[in-house]
Amino acid sequence: MADGGRRERRAFIGSFTAAGGPGVVTAAVAEPDGSLTLLSAADDVRDPSYLALSPDGGTLYAVSETTEGAVAAYRVKDGAIELTGPPVRVGGSPTHLSLLNGYVLTANYGSGSVSAVPLRSDGRLAHAPSGILWHTGSGPHEKRQREPHAHQVQPDPVGRWAVSVDLGTDSVRVCALEGGALALHREIALRPGSGPRHLAFHPAGRHAYVVNELTPTVTVCHWDGEAGSLRPVAETPLLPAAPAGDAYPSGIAVAPDGRFVWVATRGENVLSAFAVEADGERLRPLGTVPCGGDWPRALTLSGGFLYVANERSGDVTWFAVDQSTGLPERAGAVGVPAASCVVLG
Repeated sequence: MADGGRRERRAFIGSFTAAGGPGVVTAAVAEPDGSLTLLSAADDVRDPSYLALSPDGGTLYAVSETTEGAVAAYRVKDGAIELTGPPVRVGGSPTHLSLLNGYVLTANYGSGSVSAVPLRSDGRLAHAPSGILWHTGSGPHEKRQREPHAHQVQPDPVGRWAVSVDLGTDSVRVCALEGGALALHREIALRPGSGPRHLAFHPAGRHAYVVNELTPTVTVCHWDGEAGSLRPVAETPLLPAAPAGDAYPSGIAVAPDGRFVWVATRGENVLSAFAVEADGERLRPLGTVPCGGDWPRALTLSGGFLYVANERSGDVTWFAVDQSTGLPERAGAVGVPAASCVVLG
């Protein structure tokens, strides 16, 4: 325990065990510099590439990004975690998960679907998915868009809708979750060939920013939570110049006060910073900085620090964010082979 009985903060790092990663790593978070100290690792789930923490911090959820695809639940105990039961099959190659109204939602890239797994009152996984929504469609990219590839699913800002992003169909789907079943409410088309990967909402709840993987851009959208509708209004380049090859944008983070947005790009190994203007409807480029490693896969903002999981260089780098300029400044790093995701509690 920290001074005054306050629980010390923890970070949880996902990694690809197939590439030499240690599984799910638990780390201590130091105050006030945001540095990480590795504590333990759990390798009982294969390729736990993306993680989500329960609101009370007592349960950690992980996808198993394998061909079979599964989700697992861990009980968090001080400096370690332990499985609460066997992983539950959800769909092929899940790449993302989130929590919504007593369910774990997973985006299954390989099978082009979104699954809902019910939770017990103690946070454990109840049973097999109660609902699966199968995406349909394709896109113009010959290799990457032959079929649907659900890449992310998350609640809208008020927890009414499940919003899924599909790289293969160039679209975002808004779904209702009722009685454990997922029902398509509306599908919003983005620019053909853009390859949307991840979406982040502005804290005011009226705009969303979609990172496009197949073209290095971010699409600004207006969000109507009452109607469950997303409307694209602008598309902003992520890089100051055209990349030499495929850029592969990845993670996105939005400042809690809504003033800045940051996006990672793997092919260029950079973080792009933007100022948010026009009440959320416009992004103004501020500059790019090196990501501190190779192949930045995910971004997490916590306590004024940006944490970057650099998969190929095998490390997690953290950056202090200048609150006046929005630009990140490298503050430290810790080695985690095949790192893919960081969540903090």
